[in-house]
Amino acid sequence: MTVTVIGVNHRTAPIEVRERLVWSASEIPGVLSQIAGSEAHPVALLSTCNRIEFYLGSSSAVAREAVWQAAADRLGESVKPFTYVHEGRDAVRHVFRVAAGLDSMILGEAQIQGQVRDAWEAARGYTGPILARLLQDALSVGGRVRAETTIGRGAASVPSASVDLAKKIFGQLKGRRALVLGSGEMAELAMACLVGAGVEATVVAHLHLEQAKSIAAKLGGEAVAFDDAWERFASVDIVLTSTAAPHAIVTPAKVREAIAARNRRPLCILDIAVPRDVDPEVGNLPNVLLYDIDDLQGVVDATLSSRQERVPAADQIVSEEAERFWEWYQGRRVVDVVRAFRDNAEHMRLHELQRAMKKLGHLSPRDREQVEYLTKALLQKFLHTPTIRLRGAAGNGTGNDIAEALRYAFDLSDPAEPDKETEESETE
Repeated sequence: MTVTVIGVNHRTAPIEVRERLVWSASEIPGVLSQIAGSEAHPVALLSTCNRIEFYLGSSSAVAREAVWQAAADRLGESVKPFTYVHEGRDAVRHVFRVAAGLDSMILGEAQIQGQVRDAWEAARGYTGPILARLLQDALSVGGRVRAETTIGRGAASVPSASVDLAKKIFGQLKGRRALVLGSGEMAELAMACLVGAGVEATVVAHLHLEQAKSIAAKLGGEAVAFDDAWERFASVDIVLTSTAAPHAIVTPAKVREAIAARNRRPLCILDIAVPRDVDPEVGNLPNVLLYDIDDLQGVVDATLSSRQERVPAADQIVSEEAERFWEWYQGRRVVDVVRAFRDNAEHMRLHELQRAMKKLGHLSPRDREQVEYLTKALLQKFLHTPTIRLRGAAGNGTGNDIAEALRYAFDLSDPAEPDKETEESETE
């Protein structure tokens, strides 16, 4: 039993692979149920535009295979060439670095912390106490890193990096016009960045026009319905897309006529959605400059050098907190084994005592009490030293190995996982 991470991110897979692996919020419970299966393997799933990670509270081959199969079903081919696997302390440290924004494309970006929180909430009932504690601690570590190192201060987000890219193309953005497709958090951030750069921005909503109107009112822009967006491609300078559509919504057929009416004026399209909102063929239309989220890496690398100086201090915090979690984890495993060891011994004592009493029917009630007292006293003496030594081993880093040896020697099964109510009370 240990913590395992199986993941794909922006370093190991291109966007063509990542966009096919994204699970929407409504789909996550189904895949968690599939992986947990009849053996109730603890599992959580973090699914964002730049990473898809499964967190397992187990190292079992069955649980891993369930992850590989779910990912392969989603991708349509084996996902193993694009994945990384972390176990034990390395897995804990990785999860903490993710929540702190240290493993993000945009170093120190803040959105990932909310995404980890969403992953934890979506996995309630599937995590078991170990993963629940891991994800809760990850959120605390992320908060501590940002508070103590200021690594997120002035940190670029994907939308702000997109606007920086537009600046490189157009130079001064003041007076330019932009269209933002989407009405979620990323779209709102994008519109704020554009307006801050002096751009006249219009936000487009497909299903949530009222939400788009709220964003526009807050930022001094305009909101239009989805069907009214395409003609605007003829007049704007920048189109930034960030919807949750499962497939491309900006196609050559929808925008070709509007782009032809631009009289060769360049149109910059920034697609920061995963899956991508824009059909790559749109980039082949005359005077269209199309960039997706992977194209932002060069812009990001050029703007984050100062934040790199804060990474060692942030990593130190991650290492401290990872060790603290691991001590708790080892202590928990030892406590579980001690409990199972003592419960097993007590079960054998009662079984043998009952057998003996059937043959000692002539004993008086007082003598029977004395026999039971004797068996209890012998058992306590037998268990005392192993219990003390196991608890001591939990503090010096050897407890887990010794506990597993004891589990093997006495054929102790894992104690049942606490129910959901117990799990939530332990992590609050």
